[in-house]
Amino acid sequence: MEYLDFELPLKELNEQLENCKKLGSEGNIDIKDTLKEIKSKLAIKKKEIYGSLTPWQRVQLSRHPSRPYTLDYLANMTNNNFLELHGDRNIADDKAMVGGLGKLDNQTFMFIGQQKGNNIKSRQYRNFGMANPEGYRKAMRLMKLAEKFSLPVVTLIDTPGAYPGIEAEEKGQAEAIARNLYEMFKIKTQIIVVVIGEGASGGALGIGVGDKIMMLENTWYSVISPESCSSILWRSWDHKEQAAEALKLTPNDMKKNKLIDKIVKEPIGGAHQNPEKIYISLKKEIINSYRDLKKQSISSLLKNRMSRFTQMGVYSE
Repeated sequence: MEYLDFELPLKELNEQLENCKKLGSEGNIDIKDTLKEIKSKLAIKKKEIYGSLTPWQRVQLSRHPSRPYTLDYLANMTNNNFLELHGDRNIADDKAMVGGLGKLDNQTFMFIGQQKGNNIKSRQYRNFGMANPEGYRKAMRLMKLAEKFSLPVVTLIDTPGAYPGIEAEEKGQAEAIARNLYEMFKIKTQIIVVVIGEGASGGALGIGVGDKIMMLENTWYSVISPESCSSILWRSWDHKEQAAEALKLTPNDMKKNKLIDKIVKEPIGGAHQNPEKIYISLKKEIINSYRDLKKQSISSLLKNRMSRFTQMGVYSE
């Protein structure tokens, strides 16, 4: 298991626990009391660490290499019945943006999300979850397909941002994201948005317009990453913790500012500590959200979708 810097005290206790178990199995020694004591210390330390996470620590947890990614959620929530659809019918199939059909219970959904890799080769293949314009155009094609067949849409956000390369700009990155924003307000079906990891910049917002918006507990959603914000304001990444605090990017901040509807609790220590639990929790939340949205007429749905976004922020005329 990989540990983040603030989790190192847990690493020491876990090592003590494993050594104690090994000692008990190898020799005729009663280790019950020692095990109980270490487990008690471990539980207290977990509560202490994860009960008071800073915004920057939540950002770190959202990037944990063992954390489940979009395809993990889709495979497990649909019982491996996810059917991936490919291509934007224009340029190419963007591997950083995945989408397709899957069932939760007896309801078919169109799922769309960014996919990262879990090793060097797959990260390069998935472009580190940073979509090109064809990825956003593929996402819109699938949304239009869902609209045609009256299927609800679920988008799973997990990206450090849209791909910033010259070739992406040449192919119309800004236009592709702007087109998605414009069209998503008019898609005549239910749209549920879930931030499952990083939600950075327009890369996240390109599939982020919806009727219900949720964030997992250890995720973030912001116009810019803490590191980039720090490099702009202080000309250095050294102030990323301060930037994370100022950006108000945590789920609690987003809920307080009425930018999202719900925070989905994660297992203590993050989604990677008990993936099965978070798959079940998120599946339940998606189904419940869909049932609520289904009660509304399409005209009311579109009106409320537009209203919620136009009311965001504070301004004066």
